[in-house]
Amino acid sequence: MTEHPSDRDEGDVVALVGNPRPASRTRAAAERVAQAVAAHAGLGGPTTVELADLAPDLLVADRPRVDEALRLVAAARYVVVATPVYKASYTGLLKAFLDRYGPRGLGGVAAVPLVVSASPDHAAAGDDHLRPLLVELGATVPPSSLALLESELPDVGDRADAWVAAWLGERSGELVAEAAR
Repeated sequence: MTEHPSDRDEGDVVALVGNPRPASRTRAAAERVAQAVAAHAGLGGPTTVELADLAPDLLVADRPRVDEALRLVAAARYVVVATPVYKASYTGLLKAFLDRYGPRGLGGVAAVPLVVSASPDHAAAGDDHLRPLLVELGATVPPSSLALLESELPDVGDRADAWVAAWLGERSGELVAEAAR
């Protein structure tokens, strides 16, 4: 994790990164989207939860770092849930983390599902698999997920910011309204 929960104010935006590789392009995309969400909602900068850092602790009984991350995500106003597409779905690492929540564990959270895929054939993975999981956990989720192709991920630049701003511009009203509840 990048920050400790006590370092953030309630209402922050969290980028939850489900890529098993640390410092991935998925993380970069998640952080860029989270920054755009924070800017649209008038909130401070996002916090990142990198599940690759928590992987060794995820399936053990004593897991204080995982429990801290679970609390951080559940307390956020907005969570960008990012995953690369693995076998036409989200990663097992992300699933193992989200499975730690009970029913309505993400109630009151506005979640933005974000998938990064190598093929346009997998663009629907967010809508088909990740979005229903987040709804099951009680999160408020926009009608469609955000899907990016690996080829669309610039290292740095205005292109990604413009793309994210256009996507959020279509949905910012519903995101802000849902998170204000």
